[in-house]
Amino acid sequence: MSDTLPALRATLAELVALDTTSSRPNAPLIDYAQAKLEAAGFSAERQHYTDDAGVAKVNLVARKGDADRAALALVGHSDCVPYDKAWTDALRLTERDGKLYGRGACDTKGFIACALHAATRKDLPALDAPLLVILTADEEVGLVGAKKLVSAGLGRARHAIVGEPTRLIPVRANKGYCLAEVEVLGKEGHSAYPELGASAIFRAGRFLHRLETIANTVLREDRDEGFQPPFTTVNVGLIQGGKAKNVLPGSCRFTVEWRPIPGQAAEHVPALMEQIRQELVRDEPAYEARIHVLRMDRGVHTRGDADVVRFLEEVSGNASETVSFGTEAPQLTELGAEAVVFGPGDIRVAHQTGEYVPMEDLVRCEAALTRAVARFCNGR
Repeated sequence: MSDTLPALRATLAELVALDTTSSRPNAPLIDYAQAKLEAAGFSAERQHYTDDAGVAKVNLVARKGDADRAALALVGHSDCVPYDKAWTDALRLTERDGKLYGRGACDTKGFIACALHAATRKDLPALDAPLLVILTADEEVGLVGAKKLVSAGLGRARHAIVGEPTRLIPVRANKGYCLAEVEVLGKEGHSAYPELGASAIFRAGRFLHRLETIANTVLREDRDEGFQPPFTTVNVGLIQGGKAKNVLPGSCRFTVEWRPIPGQAAEHVPALMEQIRQELVRDEPAYEARIHVLRMDRGVHTRGDADVVRFLEEVSGNASETVSFGTEAPQLTELGAEAVVFGPGDIRVAHQTGEYVPMEDLVRCEAALTRAVARFCNGR
């Protein structure tokens, strides 16, 4: 297939062997990558932080070249989702039918292996403009590491290739990802005498009915035909309330997830939910609900004629597309880059037992990233 495959496979095997589940420290992977990059002449800067559970995390920004702003950044997230303990080979790269299996092989250690090889090739000429390799923590639990980089102003580049399993299709735009919890209050009482209390679950039902109506009407008016579906979507994926079957529930909580199209304010849906709350209070003065916004990550849209988009379309042979899931491209955009999401593997096999990356994708991705370094950092 290619003389680069054995080395790529070996690097990926070492990356997969490092358990970087988001609940664990990611320093072992950062140590591994930093050693490779420094041996190839990169200088490395670490950004340390402690996550909400008290676990130490690290972002790595490795630079080759001297200017303040790099020409190109290759960006991958070091963390993975948990794996089923029944998958005994999750941390041991295995090969079958042209595919390499292991936790993170697809999302996104395959891309990281390609980026490390492209950035450290022995035949890489002296760079005319700086190159960055950025490895983040905690992408899977809220893009936390990438947001820390933005807060510190670390990782500025003119162009960025953000690794995600896109089947080597350049992704020029993605929707945002937002989350809120709504708590609706009632008054507990004996279910035989409902007039003496108030069911928080019935009250929540009235809120949800209005939210569904808005999701199917108001939110479909603002459209971006580049996406499928071309509007902001809303989902209520979790709900819980009540203590027993014969007790009027005093509280009901549910989560609201929305994925805003680029250009739409992430605050639009919370404003609509507050409008629902106010309307319900007008209808029933004793009605009480609290809206707690937990996460608001906006979408991003890079121009279709941007240099990095057209370049990746050319080298991959694939027209650029949009996706409805979140990525770190918005954070790289905040840092000043024209950002494109690109990488080996298919998002549809990520996050599952038996996650894999096709070997052919690895070879093609490494070749594309090598050409990107030459194009943007060497002017050819």
